[in-house]
Amino acid sequence: MPPTTPTTPGGPGAPGDADDRPPLGRRLVAEAVGSLLLAALVVGSGIAAERLSPGQTGLQLLANAAATAAGLFAIILMVGPVSGGHLNPVVSLADAAFGGLSRRDAACYLPAQVAGCVAGAVLANLMFDQAAVSISIRHRASAAHLLAEVVATAGLVLLIFALVRTGRAERAPAAVGAYIGAAYWFTSSTSFANPAISVGRMLSDTFTGIAPASVPAFAAAQAVGGALGYGVVRLLYPPTPTGRAGAVQVVTPHDQSLSSRGIPASPDVSTNNGPVQHLS
Repeated sequence: MPPTTPTTPGGPGAPGDADDRPPLGRRLVAEAVGSLLLAALVVGSGIAAERLSPGQTGLQLLANAAATAAGLFAIILMVGPVSGGHLNPVVSLADAAFGGLSRRDAACYLPAQVAGCVAGAVLANLMFDQAAVSISIRHRASAAHLLAEVVATAGLVLLIFALVRTGRAERAPAAVGAYIGAAYWFTSSTSFANPAISVGRMLSDTFTGIAPASVPAFAAAQAVGGALGYGVVRLLYPPTPTGRAGAVQVVTPHDQSLSSRGIPASPDVSTNNGPVQHLS
């Protein structure tokens, strides 16, 4: 695979280049598995919350948000060193726009993420003894919800790339989990912020479901949010001679930090600042 040329400083051969990464096939499996776990986490915790706290919407949302925040942190740590742990088409496209991921690889990530989220929603339904697929009837595409999705997705992209460009990449898994958990509450849409998870959630007519008719509008709002987030990152964190390239460098372990403690780097993990997050 030819190396990716970042648009941010570093250039060909900089940390995070394609030469340092696992093969594309392995990365796609990681994205699919991570997305499956994410959808199972979101949908499953929503079903559990609904059953354990019937009629108490606030308590249900609190349980769903807490489980998602903690679980997302763990999932990013699981698959991040392999694929970057994007788990989100918007993050992958933003990464490609910044030059951290080739366009070809980004195009391959998207179907893996969608397929993983679909499988995860089905798995969650089955774990709670429900029909494998139950199409949701929860219509969510109001003007307020769409605005909330723009805000939530823009904030997510800004968070990820702000961490990368300021040398705080190792904080991404915790920061992303915390942001999504908070965004459940400060957005009226409960912060889907992810077209792949939107598709998966339409297959579960439960607390976290979304009607198929609402998904295209949600995906469009998320795309707008991603573009806005990209623009704000370029404005606040312009390229510098010491900048790092793309979201592909967000997730730990970082070989430099490991070697400073006398721990050898794993040959299976992308070296020098490793691959990225991602998100819900």
